[in-house]
Amino acid sequence: MRSFSSFAYKHVLVLGLAKSGTAAAELLLDSGVSVRINDLKADEESDLVKRLKSKGAEVITGGHPLHILDGIDLIVKNPGIRYDNPIVAEGQKRGISIVTEIELAGQLHRGDLVGVTGSNGKTTTTTLIHAFLEADQQPVSIAGNIGEVASEVARTTTEEETMVIELSSFQLMGVETFKPSIAVWLNLFEAHLDYHHTLDNYFQAKANIMRMQTEEDYLVYNADDEAILSFLHEAASIRVPFSITKKVNGAWTDDEYIYFKEEKVMKRSEIVLVGEHNLANILAAVATVKIRGISNHAIQTILTSFAGVTHRLEYVTKKRGVLFYNDSKATNILATSYALRSFTQPTVLLAGGLDRGNSFDALVPYLNHVKAMVVFGETKDKLAVAAKQADVEHVKIVETMDEAVDAADRFANEGDVVLLSPACASWDQYRTFEERGHMFKQAVHKL
Repeated sequence: MRSFSSFAYKHVLVLGLAKSGTAAAELLLDSGVSVRINDLKADEESDLVKRLKSKGAEVITGGHPLHILDGIDLIVKNPGIRYDNPIVAEGQKRGISIVTEIELAGQLHRGDLVGVTGSNGKTTTTTLIHAFLEADQQPVSIAGNIGEVASEVARTTTEEETMVIELSSFQLMGVETFKPSIAVWLNLFEAHLDYHHTLDNYFQAKANIMRMQTEEDYLVYNADDEAILSFLHEAASIRVPFSITKKVNGAWTDDEYIYFKEEKVMKRSEIVLVGEHNLANILAAVATVKIRGISNHAIQTILTSFAGVTHRLEYVTKKRGVLFYNDSKATNILATSYALRSFTQPTVLLAGGLDRGNSFDALVPYLNHVKAMVVFGETKDKLAVAAKQADVEHVKIVETMDEAVDAADRFANEGDVVLLSPACASWDQYRTFEERGHMFKQAVHKL
C-alpha cells in the first residue's frame, strides 16, 4: 500500500470516520503525518479506534470541542458533514484548509484520472467508462461516490492505470488541487439545497471538477444543458460535447446510430439499456473513452449486454405479467422524471422519503401514465397533492415498504409496471438508498 513520500501538511484533523475518514486517516498515518480524529459516535473500544490509536492517532469521540482545532493545519472532513458544522465553521474562521479525501486521492494517484459528476447519471456513466476501458484491456480502477474510497484505491494504482471516480458535489466542495485528466459533467439540476443552501453554491461546487484543469486536459460536457454551458468560459481544458438532440463535434446520435464526430460507433437498436437519460449517459461515456482511442468493439461488447446498475432502473422480476423495477437511487425529481419517461405502460409509482422543503409540482407533467401512486415517508402528503394535481386515479399513503409493495401489487394488472422511484433521499426511514432498494426487492419477492 503506497503512501505519501512527502505531504504539504504536518498536523491533520480527520473529521468523521466512516469509510472515507478511516481511509484518509490510515493513509496519513502511514505517511508519517500527525493525525487527530474526531467522530461524534465512534466507539472508543472498537477494533477500528484501537487500530488507529496503535498507529499513533489521537482519537476524540462523544463531542466536537473547539480545542481539537489547536495546532491543526488541514481538516479532512467526511463529505456529508455540512459547512455550518461548528468545527468546520470555526476551521474556516481560522483559515485552516478544508478538503475531502478525494483531494488526497488526486495527489496520490500517478496515472490518468477520469472524474464524473452531475446531478443524475453519475453511477451509470462511471460504471460504463470503467467497463469500456476494461473491455479494451486497459488497466483501470473505479472509485469515489460509487462505493470504493478513492484515497484507498489510489494507494494501489500504477502510473499506467486510469482511475475513474464518481464525484458528488459534497466531495467537490473540498478540493484544492484535484485535477482530472478527463472531467465528465453530465447535467446540472436543483439538488441538495439543504446542504448547499443556494443553487449557486451547488453549481459552483460541481464546477470544481474542471477548474484546476489545463489545456492538456479534457472536459466532456452536456451540450444540451444550459446551466453547464454557462460555465464553459471558465474551462482551460479541451472541450468535447455530447448531445442527444443535435450533431456535435463529440458524441451524438440520430434515430439509428451513435456517433463520435463523423464515426459510426454502433446501432442504437443493439443497446439494451433503456431510457433517454441513459442515452445521454452512454454518449458521455463514449465521448470519454473515444478520447482515449478505445475500440468500437469494446464499446459494443458492453452496450449489447449492460442492463444498468443496481438500484438505478434495475429490473427485479415479473409477477402475474407485472414488471417490477427498482430505482431507489432516484433521490430527486429529475431522476424520477427520467424513470417515468422510460416506460409507456400504465405505471404504479412508489415514491417518498426525506423532506428537503421542495414541492413536487415539477413531477406532475410526468405522471400522465401513472395509474396509481403509493407514497410514504416525510414527503407522503406532498406527493399525494402532486398525484391529485395530475389526476392520478388511485393514491395510497402507507408507512412501510412491505405495505407499499402490497398496495402496488393490488393496483397493478397484467402488462403494468410497478416502479420504485422515490424522488427523495432515503434518510428519513433508511440509512441509504441501497437499503431502501433492498427492502423493496425483498418485499417484491415475498409477493
